Amino acid sequence: MKNKYRDLIEQTFDWPQNGFDVDDDGNLSFHDISLMDIIDKYGTPLRITYLPNISEKIQRARRLFNVAMAKVDYNGEYHYCYCTKSNHFQFVLEEVLKNDVHIETSSAFDVHIIDKLHQDGLFNKDRYIICNGYKRPNYLENIARLINDGFSNTIPVLDNLFELDALEPMLEKKCFLGMRIAAEEEPNFAFYTSRLGIRYNDILPYYEGRIKKNPKFKLKMLHFFLNTGIKDTSYYWNELMKAVNAYCSLRAICPDLTALNIGGGFPFQNSLNFGYDYDYMAEEIIAQIQAICQQHGVPEPDIFTEFGSFTVAESGALLYSVINQKLQNDRERWNMIDSSFLTTMPDTIAINQRFLQLAVNHWNLEYERVNLGGLTCDSNDFYNAELHQNAIFLPKFHGDEPLYIGFFHTGAYQEAVGGYGGVQHCLNPAPKHVIIDKDETGEIITKLFAKEQSWQSMLRILGY
Repeated sequence: MKNKYRDLIEQTFDWPQNGFDVDDDGNLSFHDISLMDIIDKYGTPLRITYLPNISEKIQRARRLFNVAMAKVDYNGEYHYCYCTKSNHFQFVLEEVLKNDVHIETSSAFDVHIIDKLHQDGLFNKDRYIICNGYKRPNYLENIARLINDGFSNTIPVLDNLFELDALEPMLEKKCFLGMRIAAEEEPNFAFYTSRLGIRYNDILPYYEGRIKKNPKFKLKMLHFFLNTGIKDTSYYWNELMKAVNAYCSLRAICPDLTALNIGGGFPFQNSLNFGYDYDYMAEEIIAQIQAICQQHGVPEPDIFTEFGSFTVAESGALLYSVINQKLQNDRERWNMIDSSFLTTMPDTIAINQRFLQLAVNHWNLEYERVNLGGLTCDSNDFYNAELHQNAIFLPKFHGDEPLYIGFFHTGAYQEAVGGYGGVQHCLNPAPKHVIIDKDETGEIITKLFAKEQSWQSMLRILGY
């Protein structure tokens, strides 16, 4: 009978795939890295970041859009921006900037990260800095300082009609501007229109009355963002068409407008049956933008993207031990992990985010259906078929043989949402964090970035 965990995966999905494989002993590898070797060295719970994957994703996106542009003889250029809010860690930004990309910011503190990267020789003054978000005085002051200090391609994207009045007196040099469109939300969303950005009807009058004749400003970019990301849905194509038409109307009276920022990124793989045609989407986006511009008789814009999760999500993983199994009734088996889903993967609770989940060892054992429970006393600290679409199947648990499981492609937002280095629910400590890289010869190197959070550091935060 084919009732082993390995059989289940191989019969259900295309396997091996996308950086995953299993050896003859039934142990999982991630980008050719033996996860059991990592666990043997560092233990669990453990967060890992595989840095080379970040560069691979950036180069893939560049190829997708450049090929799409070449196919239709598109006249604009493509610019890749990294959305810093998805992962702010220094080692991530250093890997990102190896690829000569630009940066998108969302807060005043982001600007201080740019200052540090520039001081370290990692970020040049001629790179684009796209400043998004609602801008309080401190954020505007930092943006103005960048521009006055010679960061010539800093583009504050106006989120409302009042930011320009506050920014203008701070500037000593001319400044590029962007304007964000207030896009319509998805039909099933709680609101009709995004709270972010400027209404379509206000964009042209505001440009005519406030920007056009102002010697300090040149309107360079129109920006639109969809919270759902780039998806092949009628909702997405309708919003893209509206944004491009707005660009064309504004371009007809504003020759300085040369860029369209299609905010909202490509999705990342969150299951083994994930299917997304990246090539088609990039080609269709470029073709539609070109076609609408040709209809209006205006030049095609340079295309900016702000990919955050797409850039970093698939570089991350979380590894846990199953420490016990509880049979709660006739059919519910609960595998208890040595950490908490609430604190290490808060997106699973906050937005019902799914991640790719696999056993790390014992692929040659029979499988069973289980629920996964975390260590906190919160009833929502679980991951199973009731909260997520697929049932959880794992190798059968035997108390005398350690069972390890992994959640993969967790490299975006989890530490920011969970509060890295802070106080976790039920005082559950943050896990160890290991960075995995390759040297010049291709050899794998690992580095402990952070130890497991100690009780002393947590009590200090609490004032004890």
